[in-house]
Amino acid sequence: MTTSWFHKVISTRAGIAPLALRIPAGTIFMAHGAQKLFGWFGGGGLAGTAQWMASMGLEPSYLMALLAGGTEFFGGLALVLGLLIRPAALGLAVTMLIAIFSVHIANGLFMSNNGYEFALSLLAIVVSLAGSGAGRVSLDHYLACKTR
Repeated sequence: MTTSWFHKVISTRAGIAPLALRIPAGTIFMAHGAQKLFGWFGGGGLAGTAQWMASMGLEPSYLMALLAGGTEFFGGLALVLGLLIRPAALGLAVTMLIAIFSVHIANGLFMSNNGYEFALSLLAIVVSLAGSGAGRVSLDHYLACKTR
């Protein structure tokens, strides 16, 4: 029974097209997560991210920073590897919805005004991946073939 559930989560009938979404989106998510978690690429690290989240009323801010950064970094890594894409995509979709509605929506659509267009694009990518699965070039596909 567990294998059947696991097989449904990792199976995919998609070809190689999801790879074109997974690699760039995964890289972007990992970079943003690294900013939040480690302070890489000019990010604030956990302390700075927590302070920024507290200023927006997202409490408990340290936990929220850890969850957002962890989901983005490790979810992005999952996208790049093609491993457990559907759970990763679900977590990333929730993260993007929170970003859209807590940070960007009041600024309108366009990125030039800190709007939600970029987060919406990433949301669309992860929703697509949640539906299609990781595709033929992925660890999910490899594991699905091994568990048949």
